Amino acid sequence: MPDTSYEKGTAVNSLQVSKVWNNRALFSLLCPLIIEQILAVTMGAVDTIMVSSVGEHAVSAVNIIDNINNLLIIAFIAMCTGGAVVVSQYIGRQDFRDSSIASKQLVYIVALISVIMTIISVTFRRPIISLIYGKIEDDVMKAASIYFLITAISYPFLAVNNANAALFRAIGNSKVPMLIALLVNIMNIGGNAFLIYGLKIGVAGAAISTLVCRITAATITTVMLNRNKTSPISLFGLRNIHFIKSMIQNILNVGLPSGIESSMFQIGRLLTQRIFPVFGTSAMAGNAVTGVINSFSFMPGTAYGIALLTIVGQCVGAKDYTEAKKQTRKIMKLAYFTLFTMSTLIFIFIEPLVSMFSLSAEAHNFAKTFMSIHCISMAFGWPISFALPNALRAAGDARFVMAASSISMWVVRVCAAYLFTFTFGIGPLGVWLAMGADFFVRGGAFTLRWRSGKWQEKRVIRD
Repeated sequence: MPDTSYEKGTAVNSLQVSKVWNNRALFSLLCPLIIEQILAVTMGAVDTIMVSSVGEHAVSAVNIIDNINNLLIIAFIAMCTGGAVVVSQYIGRQDFRDSSIASKQLVYIVALISVIMTIISVTFRRPIISLIYGKIEDDVMKAASIYFLITAISYPFLAVNNANAALFRAIGNSKVPMLIALLVNIMNIGGNAFLIYGLKIGVAGAAISTLVCRITAATITTVMLNRNKTSPISLFGLRNIHFIKSMIQNILNVGLPSGIESSMFQIGRLLTQRIFPVFGTSAMAGNAVTGVINSFSFMPGTAYGIALLTIVGQCVGAKDYTEAKKQTRKIMKLAYFTLFTMSTLIFIFIEPLVSMFSLSAEAHNFAKTFMSIHCISMAFGWPISFALPNALRAAGDARFVMAASSISMWVVRVCAAYLFTFTFGIGPLGVWLAMGADFFVRGGAFTLRWRSGKWQEKRVIRD
């Protein structure tokens, strides 16, 4: 029997971790990432569209719980970021033994966190809904409670699948997560059709379909990572649970600040969204339509940020800071080119895009105004404010990212939104102006930090 044990610092499979990230390798990573982001947004939209046949109360229930879910799952998504950085750095230094051990530690952490969150959510789902949204109609509460119960059960499977996807990306393999996302989307559409239209079980059908899809995705990716003992991200022996304090601490050093930052972002975002109801249904509808269009425009930028975690993480692990800077410049140029192009196209076709939605004349004008302002801030401010910080995180500078993001969020976006809207009398447009200002302020902080080179002094893993 061949020896399948790991030797520290020795490559154990055909993957050349030290390969140069040329254009071909870069696009092989980026293209599946972009497609995966599209599929992720599509899955959420499909649930809402298909459940709309049940009634407005069902749509409201799904929207309410999706917002709560986004808040609750931040914890294990942040841990996935931390795990991706740690594993990428081990791979960069060709320490495949520890990269495999760190991979298992990541799965253990996210599984534990998600199980705890499932127990809390299932037990206190109605008080949680009431705490965030106050008193809502009985039919909405009933539907929301059912949807929350079933989707909360899926947390551990979602967490494990997210962790596994992050591990695949850590070795530059974004194709597998993309294919899994494609499979899940197809299953979700079929499941929704059967359960909602066929069995007519409403929001429960949408939730069950989501649960089955997440179980399937987690199972497939875990089996794939478990079957190869010699992979740098092998989960072989996962059932022999063993927590390693130093590894967990390394993951938490990146994941915890990322989680706090994301939580602050979501809370701040909810506070600014509370402004629109003050100005009536038209302002709310215009804001909602702008948000839908924006969700698609951000997808390429999000993919670039994920790619930076892998590439910069590997470069820093290999202590090749020159290559880290080179690759970051290359990806940032791509990010600017892509988002500038998309912003320009959206601005040119803003009328037909907004006209796709059945809006009143006032809401239509609100949407056009919001979108016009956002096109400018997105084209010039989004890449440095949301893609570049991933390069800093990949180097282990997550605490600076957390501090800069949180300060900018509360001082600029939240405070300025209320100041512009009410004190200066700008109205709901003030929220979008404050958002743009936030992009440039946090982006400026990240740019200065990157140029200073202080991120090179950070250490995620020790020699």
